[in-house]
Amino acid sequence: MTAVRPISKTPDGVAIQPRNMNFELQKCLASDWADNDPFLTAVFNAMSMSFPSGERNFIDSVRHYQDRITDEKLLNDVKGFYKQEGIHSREHRKYNKILCEQRGYDYDDLESVFLRRIEMGNNDPRITPRVILASTVSVEHFTASFGESLLEGRILKNIDGPIGELWQWHALEELEHKSVAFDVYEQIGGSHEMRTRVMRLAMVTLLIDTLRVTFKILRHDKQMWTWSTLKGLSKFLFSKAGFIRAHVPAYKDFFRKDFHPWDLDNRDLLEQWQGKLELTAVAA
Repeated sequence: MTAVRPISKTPDGVAIQPRNMNFELQKCLASDWADNDPFLTAVFNAMSMSFPSGERNFIDSVRHYQDRITDEKLLNDVKGFYKQEGIHSREHRKYNKILCEQRGYDYDDLESVFLRRIEMGNNDPRITPRVILASTVSVEHFTASFGESLLEGRILKNIDGPIGELWQWHALEELEHKSVAFDVYEQIGGSHEMRTRVMRLAMVTLLIDTLRVTFKILRHDKQMWTWSTLKGLSKFLFSKAGFIRAHVPAYKDFFRKDFHPWDLDNRDLLEQWQGKLELTAVAA
């Protein structure tokens, strides 16, 4: 008898719960809201510019294989994943429009960096649906690691008000659904070799594209070569407390043959933040 492939490994008690959120960001985005640091603020704003198109691409990559999901629990996880990512896309689109209106950025120019990358993949015959799903698995692992670091206070010292609530909500839901794309990839027979090869490429391209948009923002703000920016860039790239090195352990874990996203059990962190944030579930 053929062995049954792995099914949903989202732990019991972890609900992938879509929450219909609305954030009042008009008073937040005109300033350098991320620790009063122009470089770090630009990085977060660049990441936000990637989310509307990126989240749609994640949904499409999983939906392509939905008819091959045989486990009812995983199918329910997938439906929760779609809803969460769809609301993330909507709220970050609103964020990005307010950001560009208040600071004078060219919305289309910033977003085009990420749209072109997706278009290149869609038009390359070597980039199969399975490769695209492996890319989703890779980026979802990064966003889960990012979410954990954010909620534990390792990336930002001060993150208050509506802008803080938005990033904390997004981080929380990334942790809730962190294994969904991975479990679908396993269900369809995705290989360790492809997953790890794609992870290397996905992280390089994500870093390059995010920094390209970050530098566009800094040039517009006339902050490109200031001491504050150079200090922020150095910390981002090289400091033990910086953005890049904070995610190295999680990146290395991904390359284990027996890796699963829930090897790092964040349920205590989820419970802590679910209690802190006032979250309203979307009606089914």
